[in-house]
Amino acid sequence: MAIETTLILFKPDAVEKKLVGTVLARFQAEGFAVRGIKMIQLDNEILDEHYAHISDLPFFPRIKAFMSRTPVIALALEGESVITKVRDLLGPTDSEKAPEGTIRGDFGENMMINVCHASDSPENAAIEINRFFKSCEILSY
Repeated sequence: MAIETTLILFKPDAVEKKLVGTVLARFQAEGFAVRGIKMIQLDNEILDEHYAHISDLPFFPRIKAFMSRTPVIALALEGESVITKVRDLLGPTDSEKAPEGTIRGDFGENMMINVCHASDSPENAAIEINRFFKSCEILSY
């Protein structure tokens, strides 16, 4: 199994509901290591870049409004097969379809208000980590 690093964004609903510590504890209970963590306010430039793949869809303005509603927590998380394992812990993107016991099943509301974004591949994880962190902000211990 490969050691990977993935990007997690704790979305505004997680921040507002004070779920960041609870969800982070679930990730750490799986043995994953925090390599970087910070709170940031997402602006139009970073939102346009991060969501470029859906910018032509009618719900894009709602996503931008939601994701800029409060600061978010960006997390770089490392571990064996962390990308797949985190996505399994989160459950399906649509929280209404996520089983109880998954993060989205326990805390999410719908397709957009679903606690966290998580990278879906090693390639996207590298791109996304570089988007939200400077190289000096990713640390090992």
